[in-house]
Amino acid sequence: MKIFTDELRLQTSGKGTYEISDQVHRVIRESGVSNGQVTVFLCHTSASLILMENADPTARRDLERWFDRLVDENDPDFIHTLEGPDDMPSHIRMALTRSSEVIPIIDGNMVLGTWQGIFAFEHRRAPHNRRIVVTVMGK
Repeated sequence: MKIFTDELRLQTSGKGTYEISDQVHRVIRESGVSNGQVTVFLCHTSASLILMENADPTARRDLERWFDRLVDENDPDFIHTLEGPDDMPSHIRMALTRSSEVIPIIDGNMVLGTWQGIFAFEHRRAPHNRRIVVTVMGK
């Protein structure tokens, strides 16, 4: 069994979803693994990973707006506001989603649904440099 790990860097421009499927696929190709799995892990507490619709960007915009309503940045009950009003909401949004995804690989390709993509979901308003670790395991 082969194990191959690489690190991706993603510069965000603020809140939103950023597709990373192509970068993950590049790591899989470099690994030489044909069949196995890939684990994608985002190393932050104010951003997350999601599998989401990648054909129509309005689906992602609807998700982003829904999260804005679900976790209001102006909630007067938040105490943790050291880095601004979007600080605590970004941590809650991350906790409601995921920090990692595990995806099967068959014949050198990720097994994703027709309209699925892997996205980093930035929860902070300011641009951030995000670190993503990709580990490929298999034969």
